[in-house]
Amino acid sequence: MADQYDVVIIGGGPGGYNCAIRAGQLGLKTACIESRKTLGGTCLNVGCIPSKAMLHASELYEEANKNFADMGIEIGKLSLNLKKMMGQKDDAVDGLTKGVEFLFKKNKVDHVRGKGRIAGKGKVIVTGEDGKETELSAKNIVIATGSEVTPLPGVEIDEERIVSSTGALELKEVPKKLIVIGAGVIGLELGSVWRRLGADVTVVEFLDRALPGMDGEVSKQAKRLFEKQGMSFKLSRKVTGIEKLKTKLKVTTEAAKGGSEEVLDADVVLVCIGRRPYTEGLGLETVGIEVDKRGMIANDHFKTAAEGVWVVGDVTSGPMLAHKAEDEGTAVAELIAGKAGHVNYDAIPNVVYTYPEIASVGQTEEQLKESGRKYKSGAFPFMANSRGRTNHTTDGFVKILADAETDEILGAHIVGPNAGELIAELTVAMEFRAASEDIARTCHAHPTLSEAVRQAAMGVEGWTMQM
Repeated sequence: MADQYDVVIIGGGPGGYNCAIRAGQLGLKTACIESRKTLGGTCLNVGCIPSKAMLHASELYEEANKNFADMGIEIGKLSLNLKKMMGQKDDAVDGLTKGVEFLFKKNKVDHVRGKGRIAGKGKVIVTGEDGKETELSAKNIVIATGSEVTPLPGVEIDEERIVSSTGALELKEVPKKLIVIGAGVIGLELGSVWRRLGADVTVVEFLDRALPGMDGEVSKQAKRLFEKQGMSFKLSRKVTGIEKLKTKLKVTTEAAKGGSEEVLDADVVLVCIGRRPYTEGLGLETVGIEVDKRGMIANDHFKTAAEGVWVVGDVTSGPMLAHKAEDEGTAVAELIAGKAGHVNYDAIPNVVYTYPEIASVGQTEEQLKESGRKYKSGAFPFMANSRGRTNHTTDGFVKILADAETDEILGAHIVGPNAGELIAELTVAMEFRAASEDIARTCHAHPTLSEAVRQAAMGVEGWTMQM
């Protein structure tokens, strides 16, 4: 007889494991199915967490290599132990995956190892590594299978010389020449890691700007800063093929609209043109669920077209961000338990963990102009921020966009030190529908980077006071 559950979750990534833990806290009999040996999904195992460990370590390496002497810190010969650097990354991942396992046990969530598929209403089949099948019965099924790397047509990823983000976090040596295909978040983060460690990095992007989708002013300044650091960009170009030679790769590109061919040499090519929903073998057809042309599963307040089947995270609409999936997973567990569950999609921050960091929340200037909404803006540079000057972190700025009549904050954008932390204040403000004046009149400690946020808010009404 099949095991009976209130909730069965397919996928143990941020959306799935947060849904499982919250469901367990609410007293629901819960199982979470994960095909990996460890919980945490792409984010924890081969994405967000290991990449941030490498970003941090490589940033410290570059600081020691280039900037310590200017601050009066003199060291002996600097050397890179890549194996050890990779080891500290793996230690971080290991500790966090074990932490998720502990929370499952604490909240009485069953961790089911294997690949899950829906086999009709209220029924999930789990296939283990040994091929053995187990049937689970559930009042509610939550699809939280996340996403996978979008392939580049005609290019085979071998995770050694032609790599995805997964392979880029496991390279055995620093490549002399790295070509990154895609100037989005993942490409710029991982490109930054290997540039700091000594690689010559060129980024090829199909569109005419880096970080497509972000505020235009942010995109322009970010590109200038990356170029200043030594990264090269080939914008409005597409990769048409990669030839593997014995000692190098030949990457053929052409203008995005056709013609103007150019061949680039590389030791390693990183393909990161986006991610696509993972729905393969999920048995969606058994309950009448269809995917759209992007492979997404539609939802109505997290409910799919099938009764008792919910969906969260990258496999459905909205930004492909771990924290968005976490909030959705929590909301679904609460809805199943008869409580209120909600996610405010207008207040989901987005962070690029390069140096400097880049963070945003809400609407861009381009979006506001397109919608015809009247707005005001205020900006403040870190060059004029006391803490930025003392810390030698003066690149970037804070920009706040507010409604022209009500002063409600509609969007905020930061290029600068600790931007990923600073954006939280603006996200909270937007969650409470605060005005820019609310931040402008809130006392901020001096000297701090957060004062730049306050000064930008003051700038919305034209009363910036620091230099």
